[in-house]
Amino acid sequence: MVGGFEVGAVPFNPDGWGTPDSSTNNLNLNLPLNVPFAPFSRSDKLGRIADWTRTNFNNQTRAKNPSDSVFDFSNDDSFPSSGGADDDSSFRLVDGKPPPKPRFGPKWRFQQQRQLPQRRDEEVEARKREAEKERAHRDRLYNMNRSNSNNTRREAAIPFSTFSKLSFSVPEPEDLLLCGALEFYDRSFDRTSPKNERRLERFKNRNFFKVTTTDDPVIRRLANEDKATVFATDTILSTLMCAPRSVYSWDIVVQRVGNKLFFDKRDGSQLDLLSVHETSQEPLPEAKDDINSAYSLGVEAAYINQNFSQQVLIRDGNKVAFDEPNPFANEGEEVASVTYRYRRWKLDNDMFLVARCEAQSVVELNKQRSFLTLNALNEFDPKYSGLDWRQKLETQRGAVLATELKNNANKLAKWTAQALLASADMMKLGYVSRVHPRDHFNHVILAVAGYKPREFATQINLNTSNMWGIVKSIVDLCMKLNEGKYVLVKDPSKPQVRIYEVPVDAFENDYVEEPLPEDEQVQPPTEDAEGVAANAATNDVEE
Repeated sequence: MVGGFEVGAVPFNPDGWGTPDSSTNNLNLNLPLNVPFAPFSRSDKLGRIADWTRTNFNNQTRAKNPSDSVFDFSNDDSFPSSGGADDDSSFRLVDGKPPPKPRFGPKWRFQQQRQLPQRRDEEVEARKREAEKERAHRDRLYNMNRSNSNNTRREAAIPFSTFSKLSFSVPEPEDLLLCGALEFYDRSFDRTSPKNERRLERFKNRNFFKVTTTDDPVIRRLANEDKATVFATDTILSTLMCAPRSVYSWDIVVQRVGNKLFFDKRDGSQLDLLSVHETSQEPLPEAKDDINSAYSLGVEAAYINQNFSQQVLIRDGNKVAFDEPNPFANEGEEVASVTYRYRRWKLDNDMFLVARCEAQSVVELNKQRSFLTLNALNEFDPKYSGLDWRQKLETQRGAVLATELKNNANKLAKWTAQALLASADMMKLGYVSRVHPRDHFNHVILAVAGYKPREFATQINLNTSNMWGIVKSIVDLCMKLNEGKYVLVKDPSKPQVRIYEVPVDAFENDYVEEPLPEDEQVQPPTEDAEGVAANAATNDVEE
């Protein structure tokens, strides 16, 4: 039988509470010396009297409870700790596996996850404001340096919101002169459908002219005869009339010479191209060499429009000639079917406007000849428009037109304005698509539709009075300027136009501009582009 547990002798202190003084303690109890006595009150937190779970009292890395410090005897020489250390060194656990690791990582990860991320909206907004200020400051410095370098000075800025309130009515125009010759329209193209599509042909031998106002010999002659005060072309006027619908930037050169005003375009201007998906919400690729970029599609659309306007004609040599031949063609040169109508509008008692308007074809209806304008919409990739023309043109042509009105509102409005300026009786719209979405050289005609310009203008909410109100306001503003040359620029990022004064010799033919690098130049699509590249490669191999 196991012996009993001896508590030992407990000294008695007759003088008070606690252990007796060492002087009165005459008993040899073999008790450890210098054991501290910790007085406490009821508010003090008591720790453990004895901690049997600690295996090493000298482990300094372990965090200690402040309440246990009064009962820690490891620093006392009289406390029998050495023997315990030897016993601990000989002690071994039966299970020697390492302790299991937490399943989801260390504890500090959970502590970080508990802390909710701080809102930084104010900080982000502050950074945006600082970046906007820095950008505005940089733009101001750039404009100052630019104005100092080429003597450019801004005269005025006109927001588009003011254009919507303008209205002006003009009387019916009078024809001063008709030039050129027209071929008859082939009505068989009205029966074109996606099931019997026609391949788009290429007319390389026919010349197309994009002559600006002051380079037109007929307009110069009319200006010398004082036939009008303001001179322009239908392309320039339609750009001004439909300016509130434009998104892309454009510019028009304004020349004030004496009491006359000339609206011009620069050589190679953006006005010579046709915008594609200008008002669409789906962004186009920004890379200029991409076949679906805004610039590449503009070149492709202009190329399609020219060829379409010549393919839908009856090319049997029967033409309708007018007062004078084409003023821009040389003798014996084959030109495209077009007539130039030099028309005059009365803007004020002593102010008249002369514009060169175009029509591409003529048709006989009830023994009367009617003028036609011919334009083509082009589909480049159905994923951008959301409609596949080959499937929808047969049954849902209205939905296709509505989609085009949404994505190309400015282009369709300009075509309608040009048809109204030329007093065309009908405007024909062709639906031309790529043979394959990645092939921008080959196209097919899927359908052709005809509309009366005035009815179509009402359908697309194009107000004739508002169109002329915009032109009249810009003319009045430019007539107040001093003699010189100005440029009217559509702001690329804001719905407004700006007028800048430029040197008299700006945009002249002898103006030297630094050419673009070859890798940034985009050429119009040509038929034998691939063949030329192949021949060049063959010649290199032979050499």
